[in-house]
Amino acid sequence: MKLATSTGDLAAYTATQADAIELISSAGFKYVDYNFGTDLARKDGIYGGDFSGHCAEVLRRAEKLGVKLVQAHSPMGSPIAPDNEEFCVLTAKCVEACGIWGIPNIVIHSGYRFGLTKEECFLKNKEFFLPLLSLGEKWNVNILVENFNKMDVPGLYWVDNAPDLLELIELVDHPHFHAVWDTGHANMQEMPQREAIGLLGSHVKGIHVHDNDGTGDSHLLPYLGTLSLDSVMQGLLDVGYEGCFTFEIGGIYAPADLRRPAENEKLRLPTKDMRLAMEKYLYELGKSILTEYGCYEE
Repeated sequence: MKLATSTGDLAAYTATQADAIELISSAGFKYVDYNFGTDLARKDGIYGGDFSGHCAEVLRRAEKLGVKLVQAHSPMGSPIAPDNEEFCVLTAKCVEACGIWGIPNIVIHSGYRFGLTKEECFLKNKEFFLPLLSLGEKWNVNILVENFNKMDVPGLYWVDNAPDLLELIELVDHPHFHAVWDTGHANMQEMPQREAIGLLGSHVKGIHVHDNDGTGDSHLLPYLGTLSLDSVMQGLLDVGYEGCFTFEIGGIYAPADLRRPAENEKLRLPTKDMRLAMEKYLYELGKSILTEYGCYEE
């Protein structure tokens, strides 16, 4: 397996996604997951008014660095809200960008809404995904839907476990519709990850690797929580997983806005050198995990 991580890792330290790719490359990663959520938050990138120019610049920088874009994540939003037309347009632009860049898989979250039964939620999601899957056919891009973190809210259903995720995939029933397995979200469930991954089988086309203590979706580094990496790795090898081992780590450092304020602050946000050092450690950690199972690939 090849190691990948998200451009979102270094969004706080870079002005553009191309700059983030360069920093990720300097940490050792040759494979990258493009986070379109950063583009939407900044209102730049593919949402900045020069779609073609941005796509060309990202591809130019990646090729110069010897980096390959292998996965992407669409922005968060409300896929099945009654007024979701704008969100659908925003998401469709992500699929088109993936096609231009040759990214084979994009993660697009399923939607949820108060008052819908599970069956109604599934049908609304099918309505949302089918036009995007037509685009996926055009651009040869798979759409991957993920298992959410566990949540128990009266009147609200969302897909947070492997059996339901498989049921949704089978209902949509499209050759470009598959699963990304989120290890941190799954760590909040009781089903062992090896069993869950085995249930999804060949539908697992991507993974999000992160850890937590089983009670909250904290996106920690592996070994800082209770995740069984052995269960994950054994499951991936059981099903003949061919994708990248892709980190989705947001919890290397706590967000700056959580820190107590002080005068003349210089250390509220870790320096870029500090963050880059941790990114290099993340690469070595991933390499060690894969090497232990004899599946690390350059």
